[in-house]
Amino acid sequence: MENWLSAHRLHLIFLNQTFWINSAIVVFGTLLVYWLLRTIIRFTSNRIAHYSEQRHVRFTGIVVEILRSTSQLLLLVFSLLIALKFVDLPLSWSAAIAHGWFLALILQFTLWLDCGIRLWLHSLLRDPQHVRNPVTTVILGILLRVVVWVMMLLAILSNMGINITALVASLGVGGIAIALAIQTVLSDVFASLAIGFDKPFEHGDFIVFGDIAGSIEHIGLKTTRLRSLSGEQIVCSNTILLQQTIHNYKRMAQRRIVFKFGINYGTPAEKVRQIGAMVKTIIEGVPDTRFDRAHFLAFDESQLTFEVVYYVLSADYNTYMDIQQEINLQLMAQLEQKQIRFAFPMRRVEFTGGVLPRINLSDASNETEPQAAKRQPPEASFS
Repeated sequence: MENWLSAHRLHLIFLNQTFWINSAIVVFGTLLVYWLLRTIIRFTSNRIAHYSEQRHVRFTGIVVEILRSTSQLLLLVFSLLIALKFVDLPLSWSAAIAHGWFLALILQFTLWLDCGIRLWLHSLLRDPQHVRNPVTTVILGILLRVVVWVMMLLAILSNMGINITALVASLGVGGIAIALAIQTVLSDVFASLAIGFDKPFEHGDFIVFGDIAGSIEHIGLKTTRLRSLSGEQIVCSNTILLQQTIHNYKRMAQRRIVFKFGINYGTPAEKVRQIGAMVKTIIEGVPDTRFDRAHFLAFDESQLTFEVVYYVLSADYNTYMDIQQEINLQLMAQLEQKQIRFAFPMRRVEFTGGVLPRINLSDASNETEPQAAKRQPPEASFS
């Protein structure tokens, strides 16, 4: 009997003219709205793309790609929901339609965010002006996308009336347990992220920390690999590396050089006075240098010491060595021309008290080796 009644009701519904009219309105309205939405999205994306080509704005290019990635299925769902507004529906359908609107909107918004994150990270990797660590970029992308999708899932569950407080608490406790189990790995991972964001060094930079010096070859998830000057590869943990004081020579714009030289004590004061101006002329004549000062510094043990300071306007070490060599050669030539001698280490010993033995070189040359060995020198006192 119940089956017969249900069949009879369905028969009446299908024979109802209003049902067919409403169905036609919904189908026609869905197709029309779907075509309008696609046209609006296509027109908007084309206009933004044209603006982006003229102004060369990278951000607008990402917006265009996000709009073009709009899900066609969700667009059709939006069209159906809009078309349902043109017909009279039972009140029991209102809650279902409201949930449908929320699900479609939150899912499409999440898809847009996911696409925007992927395009943004891809544009960072393709940027020719800044070479970024791909490992850090991939980790950042995964974390951001996981956060977006987890937030979307929690929002859907909350909209469906499910209490997500216990779920969030469980996820928090589980996350803490996992973090404690792999805290060493996580510390290196977050150190890799810190290197990627703060950029204390990048691929190709020459760095020195402690007694280690080398060029950055790879910045990984857990370790950073360097190539030392002697050729071997050095692998260092990211966490330990960030705890060091790092000297990055790749980013050095100029090099401050301090060197000293000494001249003989017998040099006249007038010639000593001329040496500072002479050194200044030599350095200013060498390309890629900036003279700072040259002074007669001190009376040292066996020389008159000069201190010279200048800047090499290049970070390349070979360039600095070439410049220093040229300065040294010109300095030698100028001092030789002025008859000023470089100082050599000397030690003066005074002999007091006693008499030095007289040595006859002619007798010493005729003396045989055994006789010379038996000969004892006279005593002398030194003070």
